[in-house]
Amino acid sequence: MAKGTILVIDDEKDLIELVSYNLEKEGYLVKGALDGESGLATAVRDAPDIIIVDLMLPGIDGLEVCQRLRSETRTARIPIIMLTAKSAEPDRIVGLELGADDYVTKPFSPRELAARIKAVLRRTSAQSVSAPSAVIRRDKLTIDLDRREVSCEGNSIVLTPTEFRLLHFLADHPGRVFSRSELIDAALGQEVSVVDRTIDVHITGLRKKLGDYGEWIETVRGFGYRFKE
Repeated sequence: MAKGTILVIDDEKDLIELVSYNLEKEGYLVKGALDGESGLATAVRDAPDIIIVDLMLPGIDGLEVCQRLRSETRTARIPIIMLTAKSAEPDRIVGLELGADDYVTKPFSPRELAARIKAVLRRTSAQSVSAPSAVIRRDKLTIDLDRREVSCEGNSIVLTPTEFRLLHFLADHPGRVFSRSELIDAALGQEVSVVDRTIDVHITGLRKKLGDYGEWIETVRGFGYRFKE
């Protein structure tokens, strides 16, 4: 039985074949798409466990693919890993703002990609086995761990897996200040190597989605972030 289904969206057929060969040896079922439109159609139809998308795609690019995946109910909570060029830092930042959970820079080793995939799926799995009916309530903000749903004043808010983990972690420890490195460990895992800026981007996106309640996530200058008591 496969460990999970992975969708790779990249216009380089050789790269898809290389990634598929190595990930299938790891026990995954891999599907490929050579452009954004077919990748989106496959994602909606099959709802894979994780999606890997290259930013440079013909037609609609990876950023738009990421945005549309997050806006579609069936794919909104599927983890996304971006493939980017080393020189594309601005695009990586935008990709994270649009809801990607992690990124891998080209050229990369199949082992590195496999490690990132395992880390993301491990976090998703840990999130899905939370205590039954575990719910965090902070004023009119509700975080349902079982359903992985967030609502404010009864209105549902769609978060990416990383945003959900960040919000849950902060809301579960109101008043406590966490450094960016602590939040990286909590939301992304120690095995993932990212820069502090990544957390800032996710926090910014989370605040926007929370609207007025975004002010509950406070910046503690020189230290990090905390959830207001």
